[in-house]
Amino acid sequence: MTNPTAAMLVIGDEILSGRTHDANTHFLAGALTGRGINLREVRVVADEQEAIVAAVNALRAAYTHLFTSGGIGPTHDDITADAIAAAFGVGISHRADAMALLTAHYQKVGHEFNASRQRMARIPDGAVLIDNPVSIAPGFSVENVHVMAGVPSIFQAMVASVLPTLTGGAPLLSDSLRVMTGEGDIAAPFGAIAARYPDLSMGSYPFVRDGAQGTNLVVRGTDAGQIAAAMAELTAAFAR
Repeated sequence: MTNPTAAMLVIGDEILSGRTHDANTHFLAGALTGRGINLREVRVVADEQEAIVAAVNALRAAYTHLFTSGGIGPTHDDITADAIAAAFGVGISHRADAMALLTAHYQKVGHEFNASRQRMARIPDGAVLIDNPVSIAPGFSVENVHVMAGVPSIFQAMVASVLPTLTGGAPLLSDSLRVMTGEGDIAAPFGAIAARYPDLSMGSYPFVRDGAQGTNLVVRGTDAGQIAAAMAELTAAFAR
């Protein structure tokens, strides 16, 4: 069975300006790998509704799942929820269940549940809430689109809430061999070995250590036996 596929859409001017480091892509890639969902594409867009809508519609049509991060907070530039509603052609309003969660939370912590904070309870029609045990304000899923916060700790908690509800495939396994030889010297025999294992993904990644060139040979796939066989060939060909 072919594994489900996924894309990630990172939303935020702060990412594109370099002010904020995107840690969420790295986390999601690892989490999906363990679930047997293959992350195939990552895009970053600005806080502009037209750009978000276009990216959401393209990616949700191309992959089994789309995960978004960013833009669901309390400020005027948090426009992701509105963009998702526009992408699906549905309405958006303050959801009673989200309002109840946030009302109880802000009463507990002693902060005013003001109009800005109430923006986080605006949910597109038909969406399913994503639990947020860190700061309570929920994410949401609409069909195959899973909308989550940009703050890494909250994003990770939301991913943990969503993943158990998704059907995965065989976890992606990997192994690697480090050789102190440049890519150009091993490209041809490495390519020949890779051709014998069409069900595996085999890549080479150069590095320099103490002034000497080397290459990490990485083998990925879902069949442990094939990976072991490929690694045996690579070791026999290149290990010294």
